[in-house]
Amino acid sequence: MDLKDIIKLRRDFLSLTQQDLAEMAQVGLATIKDIERGKGNPALNTIKKILDVLGIELQYKVRQTI
Repeated sequence: MDLKDIIKLRRDFLSLTQQDLAEMAQVGLATIKDIERGKGNPALNTIKKILDVLGIELQYKVRQTI
C-alpha cells in the first residue's frame, strides 16, 4: 500500500475532509489533493505534519548498500 492510499484511508476513517486535514496540518488544500492523487513531491516536513494529525508514526530507516 502506498503512502497516498494510507493517508486517504486514515482520513476517511477519521471522517475528515481534505479541507479539514489541510487546516489541521497547516498545509494547503492543493497539497493534500496532490498527495492523495500521487502527484507532486511534498517535503518530508509536510508529510510529517499530515501524519501527525492522522495519528500515524513516521519511521526513518537508513539502508546501507555496498
